[in-house]
Amino acid sequence: MQLDPLTGFTNIEGKGARAEIGSKTVLLGNRRLMDEEKVDMASLKDEAARLQSAGQTVVHVAQDGKLVGLIAIADAPRPTATAMVKKMRERGVEVAMLTGDNQATAERIARELGIEMVIADVLPGQKADKIKELQAQGKKVGMVGDGVNDAPALTQAEVGFAIGAGTDVAIESADVVLMKSDPYDVLGAIELSRATLRKMHQNLFWAVGYNVIAFPAAAGVFYPLVISPEVAALAMSGSSALVAVNALLLKRTQLDGLG
Repeated sequence: MQLDPLTGFTNIEGKGARAEIGSKTVLLGNRRLMDEEKVDMASLKDEAARLQSAGQTVVHVAQDGKLVGLIAIADAPRPTATAMVKKMRERGVEVAMLTGDNQATAERIARELGIEMVIADVLPGQKADKIKELQAQGKKVGMVGDGVNDAPALTQAEVGFAIGAGTDVAIESADVVLMKSDPYDVLGAIELSRATLRKMHQNLFWAVGYNVIAFPAAAGVFYPLVISPEVAALAMSGSSALVAVNALLLKRTQLDGLG
């Protein structure tokens, strides 16, 4: 069987694609594209609604202005996603889903994962704007993504997490790269960051303690309580050693994820 040549292929960002096959114009995309092109959807309108109500993403196929077929896609969450969302919520982190899928599909996945905030039907260029809206509410946002369309949102967020198997532009735009491509490792990255911050505060305490007490005491500021310069020097060495040992203890931190 010989197929007619395909010409004039055009990608329509966030909506689908258009091409000429022989003498016919073919559209492949979402409901928004069909509405814009004024496609007659009467023949399969009820079936499309049924599939969407079941939480499936529906791709419409139209030929010369008439709907001729539907492709239903059901997204499957990663095995560790539910556990990751649960752990995040236990730690006081609010989890949101930001997706270009239709509302019904997004809500189905969100229910499975235990996510309460769903932002669906988002065009690729709108993701960064949605991040800005959350930031305007006073939220500190961490964005996890892997695609070209996620890059602006990864840059806009306070912290961008890129999936290791994602596109190069997403990896370049992110602050953290998850090498195992497992979203559960977001949890480990957050815990490692918090543990590092705790160590910084502890080390700052010891360093300030030396400068506020030992050094002035050696200089006679607290006379008649005076320590010799030799003792002050030893205290300085001890403070430096304590800071170094405390920093090395970071390796013993138990992380959830990042195996």
